[in-house]
Order: sequence, then structure tokens, then C-alpha cells
Amino acid sequence: MIIGLDVGGTHTDAVLLSSNKIEKKIKVPTDSSDLFHTILSSFTLLLENIDPKTVRRIVISTTLTTNAIVEQNMKPVGMIVSAGPGIDPSSFVDSKYYYCVSGSINHRGREKAPVNIIEIEDIAKKLKKAGIEYVGVVSKFCVRNPSHEILIKRILNKYFKKIFLGHHVSGNLNFPRRIATTHLNTAVFSLHKSFFEAVKNSLEEMGLTIPIQILKADGGTMSLESSMAFPGQTVLSGPAASIMGAIPYAPKNQDAIVLDIGGTTTDIAFLVNKTPLLEPFGIQRGEHKSLIRSLRTESKGIGGDSMIRVEDNKLVIGPERKGPAMAFGGPVPTPTDALIILGLMHEGDKEKARQGIGSIARELGLTDLEAADKIFKTCCSIILKKTFEMIDKLNSQPVYTVHEFLEGYKFSPRKILLLGGPAKYFAKKIEKLYHIKAEAVPEASVANAIGAALARTTCEVSLSADTEHGIVTAHEEDFAEPISKSFSEEDLISTAYTLLKEKAISSGADADNLDEMEVVELQKFNIVRNFSPRGKILRTKVQLIPGLIKGFEKVLQ
Repeated sequence: MIIGLDVGGTHTDAVLLSSNKIEKKIKVPTDSSDLFHTILSSFTLLLENIDPKTVRRIVISTTLTTNAIVEQNMKPVGMIVSAGPGIDPSSFVDSKYYYCVSGSINHRGREKAPVNIIEIEDIAKKLKKAGIEYVGVVSKFCVRNPSHEILIKRILNKYFKKIFLGHHVSGNLNFPRRIATTHLNTAVFSLHKSFFEAVKNSLEEMGLTIPIQILKADGGTMSLESSMAFPGQTVLSGPAASIMGAIPYAPKNQDAIVLDIGGTTTDIAFLVNKTPLLEPFGIQRGEHKSLIRSLRTESKGIGGDSMIRVEDNKLVIGPERKGPAMAFGGPVPTPTDALIILGLMHEGDKEKARQGIGSIARELGLTDLEAADKIFKTCCSIILKKTFEMIDKLNSQPVYTVHEFLEGYKFSPRKILLLGGPAKYFAKKIEKLYHIKAEAVPEASVANAIGAALARTTCEVSLSADTEHGIVTAHEEDFAEPISKSFSEEDLISTAYTLLKEKAISSGADADNLDEMEVVELQKFNIVRNFSPRGKILRTKVQLIPGLIKGFEKVLQ
């Protein structure tokens, strides 16, 4: 059996799956100040009367790092950045403790100016004095030669708890995004470490000793231990779980919209022929433009617990959340209270819901039922307005899926798939208002946890070969080997696939789910000097495609 756990900002959802069915599902409130007991109570309820030894896989998704970025709730960290001639790294200052230093590597990976060891020592002492515990280090062409980053890390090791290096982030060249991504990894590490320890300790308490997987932003999984080296990968883990949970129910050869309506936000995503769209250059959230591979998704600050008020005689919903619905003890009226007044939901205290919606009704000059219906319609309108704005933007650019680049493709959805507790109510209302087929996926309230449980491990490898220098490298993987002048494209791809398999297995992949590998990029350049050929530069990127693991098809029927 396998467990899927989605730790959201409002609730934690968990499912226990056998190969034939959903054995058990639970939902508990998330206490972000006490994650250990939130996760422990989830596992305790889920595994009541179940032998823990029958569980062979656990996958967790979380919105904690995403929320920390949105709320700017991250501890200060240090950044040390070098570039040399050309682009000025001071243009990308992203924290108070950001230092531009001397030393540079050129685009071929050759040193142009050495690291100033005394300069690094002085900066380390300043950061230490300021109470900084974690530091990121980025050199502009580190993917061609990471020696400067490695040297700076050696100097810093005696001062700080953990150092994050830019060349581990991605094999892609993009200096500003590499700085942002390294900073992101460094900044969310403390929070992710707390999450890691809460998960590990709660599992030990339950007697579960199997490896734990965590869902990444690209809809694939990695081992929880691996995520400690790249905590930024867990940003948008929650929305990715929703997309993976919707894929089995998407129509073939058609476009579909995915809406996950939670307590605080609604996550919006798109599928083309059951395939998620991809952010080709990496996650962007606010000012953060990263190199973190991600499924294409956006969030709108509206959900079942969004605060409702009247401003200038107009109904305003969200983006703030003050707590649960009034029917469940909250302080302000919410869309959930409106659903209760409309008779769609039967849980909670109807009289308290009526008090909240009644206050809104009086300000608008409506009856309670009219106000509740207006609230419900307005929620649908806000969500669909944002969705179609995203589609307009999508259709003004090239479309990338996790499989391919679709040039000139126009996204034209015929179906909306909804997840979340109120999914079935919203599906009926949206279909009635907008005349587009809308349906709640099976087990909509825990579909994100199901999506996390069934997601397979994904990863990618970027590999470069320089036959003039006689070396093939994947610095992101700390890999370098000598090669001959005859090293070919076929040799490059073969080496890349070998590295990809090794990386996937070390990240927790099952050998039975390694058959979806593909070449994403392949480039070849001749090196010519004084009109004479000197060699070739070959570059490739290969990936293990996001998807669902085998053997659980009956669960999704």
C-alpha cells in the first residue's frame, strides 16, 4: 500500500491506497506552528488498525515553502556572487546580505581572475557577526567550471551551517535566475528543515522506516533526503499535486482546465491531451524568477474561507483569510457560509452562518438567500475571470507541455475539472453560468493527496562535451570524465541517459518506472580557430517525464 499526504495551509489531506481502491482518507487542520503533531495525527488516523509494514511508499506534497515566499516569511541569508567583466551582479541584489566579489570564469570555463581569499574571509566574518547561518554562492559561468564556487565554499564551511552552490541548481545558463534560485534554496532551507524533521520524527513515532518521497513543482517526486539539498524544488508542490490528481480524468485529445478550490486560494492549471503545461524557463513568483522546473500554474486569493465584506456598496471576496467559516467558529463570513445558507453544504452551525451572511445581506439590501447566491456567483466569476486571463496570455506565447513544444498552438478548453472540498458545488454552478462542461473529479476533497501518492520520480540531466579539451561534464551532478576527439552525439546521449538513471534511482525512483526518458535538447557547435577545425562542443538535456506510477490503475477507475 502507499500513502499520499498533502500538507496545505488550511488542511492536511491524507489517503491510504491499495492497488485496487482507496482504503482510507482523512482530513485534519494544519497547525503550521506544530507540524510534528499535524503530520503525526494524520498518520495515526490513517493507519489505525493497519500494519505499518504493509506500507511501501509515502509521498508528501506541501504549500509551506510557497506560503513562506508569498508572505515574505523567510529568515535572512547571505549571498556571495562573482561575475567578472560584462554583466554586473549588483543589478540582482535580492537580500540585505548580498556581496559582489572579485574572481571570474569565462564562457569556456577558463579562469580570468582568481578568487580573493582574504575578501571572502572578511565577508564571512561580517555575515557570521550578523547572525547569518546559511549562505548561497554563485559564479556566473559555474556550469562550465565550478572551481570558484567550490573554493569559496571551502572557506565558508567553518563559519556557517550550510552553503548552497549555484552550479548545483541547473545546467542552464541564466545568471540572474541562477542567483534567484540559489537565494531561494538558501532562504527556504530553515523552514524545509523543520518540515523534514517533523515528517521524519512522526514516521519514527509510527514505526514507519520506509523511504519518504516529496512532490516537486514539476509534478514528479524526489526523496525527502534529496530535497534537503534543493528545498526550492518543493515550491508549488501543492498545486502540482492537484494537477497530477486531475490527469486521470482529463479528456483525451482535448484541452482542459484544472481548478483546485482550497480554503485560502484557488490553484489554476491546464492540460493538453492529459498532459500538463510546463514553465519552460522556471518558476516565477512575484520578483522571483528561478531555474526551478515547474508545471504551469497560478493561484488566485479566493477560496472557501476567504473573508467577505462590503466596500463602497460592492461585494468584495478575499484575498485575505481570517480563519475558518463562521459556521465552523471563524470570525468573519466566508463563501463556505454562503454554501451552507444555500443548502448545498450541511456541515457546521447554520445559525452562525446565517448571522455572517445576514450582515452582508443587510449592507447590500438583499435577503439572506439572495446575498448567498450573489456571493457564490461572484466567487465563480472571479475564478473564471482569472482563468480566461491566463488563457489569453497562454495563447499569446508558444505553448510548452512536459513532452513537447507546440508552436502556434491555441489552447481551447472544452472541460473544467475541479478539486477541493466544495468542488461539486462549484462544478454545477460554473457549468450553469458559463455553459462549459464542468465536473468534480472522483474523491475531489482528497484528489491532491491521491495525485501526490501516484506521482512518479522525475529529474533531468544537462551534459556538455568539449572534444578540444577532451572532457565531458555535468557539473550539476558533480560529474566529469575525459573523452577522445571522436566523442559523438550518440556517446553524449548514452552518457546522459546513464547519469539520468543513476540520478533517478538515488532520488527514490522505482526501476519499473524508468521507461519514460527523452532528449529535451541537443546542440552541436564546431570549434574553429584560424580557419582550422579544432573540435566540437556538444550539449544535451535529458529528462524522466512526469507521470503516474504503474500498478494503481484500478484506484482511478
